[in-house]
Amino acid sequence: MAGTAGTPGTPRVLRAMNDRAALDLLLEHGPLSRTRIGKLTGLSKPTASQLLARLEAAGLVRVTGTSEGRPGPNAQLYAVNPGAAHAAGLDVTPHRIRAAVADVTGRTVGEYELPTPGRRPARPVVQQVTDALDGAVKAAGLARSDVHRLVIGTPGAFDPNTGRLRYASHLPGWHSPSLLDELAAALPMPVEYENDVNLVAIAEQRLGAARGHADFVLLWNQEGMGAALVLGGRLHRGWTGGAGEVGFLPVPGTPLVRQVTKANSGGYQELAGSQAVPKLARELGVTDVPAGPYTDVAATLLARAADHAGGPHRELLRTYATRLATGLASLVSVLDPELVVLSGSALTAGGEVLRALVQAELEELAAARPRLVVGDVTEHPVLRGALESALATARDEVFDTSR
Repeated sequence: MAGTAGTPGTPRVLRAMNDRAALDLLLEHGPLSRTRIGKLTGLSKPTASQLLARLEAAGLVRVTGTSEGRPGPNAQLYAVNPGAAHAAGLDVTPHRIRAAVADVTGRTVGEYELPTPGRRPARPVVQQVTDALDGAVKAAGLARSDVHRLVIGTPGAFDPNTGRLRYASHLPGWHSPSLLDELAAALPMPVEYENDVNLVAIAEQRLGAARGHADFVLLWNQEGMGAALVLGGRLHRGWTGGAGEVGFLPVPGTPLVRQVTKANSGGYQELAGSQAVPKLARELGVTDVPAGPYTDVAATLLARAADHAGGPHRELLRTYATRLATGLASLVSVLDPELVVLSGSALTAGGEVLRALVQAELEELAAARPRLVVGDVTEHPVLRGALESALATARDEVFDTSR
């Protein structure tokens, strides 16, 4: 019996597989000639020509110029059509929503930041989200309907069983049981929701220090402590989406925190969170503790400490490294990851000096010996991860030529 359309191995599916391989190569390498695409895919010149004609007719590739500097006629160069699809990402915190739109090549074409100060939002969350998205869309010269996919990153996680946001009581207005339905009604594109630290891990996995690693832990410390767990190349989210909420982890060196979800804190957060750094610095005799938000103060103190060879600044770094390693020891003892990525302003500020101290402490406290690295994606990593996640899904949709 003949196979139906869409059955693996049919000419239609094989053409679609070749199309996708060529599009991925163009995303990776930039403009390529027909001959080069044929060599990289293993396709004959006639087949490569047919492929490019098909993709050009579908609006997925376009001619961007000709090759120069080689003997013989100049060859046409093909590239992915940036306007074939657009994706958007939102990074939500209690203080602001940062939005961005990227074309299908991954280039950011519009950005916008909406302040959301105060414990009681002046505007409903749905309006905040649409205003932030519209600001980025307008900056890109697009309409809201031009966006194929949106990923929203928040602290905590939306429970897949109830649809309610958990582990983020400090995010005002986001806890209504009908919120996801309201957002779905207000937005014309499919929307996905992801934990902010998980999105940082996606950014590091695709663009940064975790490229090529299937098993790693990302430890994040900025406004709060969190971790992302990537096992077998996939994020592990847990039953309620709360895998990686390590700020609630009970650890030695700090009193037990009871009713952690009401306190929105836990032992590891109290021991090694950014808010603990200024207090620790004063206890160790650091006299130049600046004023300001504790995340900024922590980053400044740890950056200064990394530049000092001794004294209370270096003792601050050593003590803080021990605190970080105390919680990490529990994680690596259970997960045995290949790699640990340190990210967030409080960790990247200490740089290689802090990383080396944490590595040495961890080797004393845990039987597992993962390699520690400092994250590479330091500019808006949550937003970058949201865009990468949205782009991956948008590309799967628009690059599928089997339909």
